[in-house]
Amino acid sequence: MIRKLTEKDHQLVLTFLSEEPSINLFIIGDLEVFGYTSEFQEIWAEFDEQNTIKAVLLRFHQSFIPYAKGEFDTEGFVSIMKRYNQPVLLTGKSDIVEKFAAFDDLLLGKKQVTFFAECLTDEFLGAKDHDIAINQATIEDVDQIIKLRESIEEFHVRSDAREIFVQAMESNTARTYYTVDHGIITSCVSTTAENSMSAMIVGVCTRKDYRRQGLATAIMQKLFKDVLDEGKTLCLFYDNPEAGRIYKRLGFKDIGKWTMYRG
Repeated sequence: MIRKLTEKDHQLVLTFLSEEPSINLFIIGDLEVFGYTSEFQEIWAEFDEQNTIKAVLLRFHQSFIPYAKGEFDTEGFVSIMKRYNQPVLLTGKSDIVEKFAAFDDLLLGKKQVTFFAECLTDEFLGAKDHDIAINQATIEDVDQIIKLRESIEEFHVRSDAREIFVQAMESNTARTYYTVDHGIITSCVSTTAENSMSAMIVGVCTRKDYRRQGLATAIMQKLFKDVLDEGKTLCLFYDNPEAGRIYKRLGFKDIGKWTMYRG
């Protein structure tokens, strides 16, 4: 049986998701901040005969995230997703998300598979050995940060990126640290989906003219320490082997793969 969840189900679904808090940080964070009654967010769950949750499906704006611990009613979730605009933006743990690719009537966007890594300790961050000034972004910095991200060839910046960025900052589910030179942001690193247990690192980028100066690494050292000092786990995606080596030197370990189907 699949049904839409309400506030009354919060503890039940949180217990289900908390067994893999890093994998589920997006769902946990969105539920903690936006709850069960907003227009842009909904969550459904499949229950077994003992009324135990087997799987969940979250809609956040036009994106869907499924999660399950075993076999689940993929067709039932597909029927829900087809009520919304196609193609579908679908993300999640690879072995779960890729079950949806078998449904020809579900229009999925371009597929991207990345590594998923987490960091539980700051012991590998090293001591600060630079005098680089690092700032925390405010709403006034959003447009310049979006413009910097758009200049990075590897980045996919959605049309509603500014709206989601501002919403995340205002709800304290995201923060961005950056460096600046004569009023121009030169490098930045962000968190997203911050919740009571974890935070996702995203948007690591540096202007071409300022690369190879250690700016992004310096920002990551400060941001990672600040988040870890709050008792949260750090998570990130990467598909670039060079970036992966940097993250692993800072204490990250691979915990799986993550698949994204983008419009």
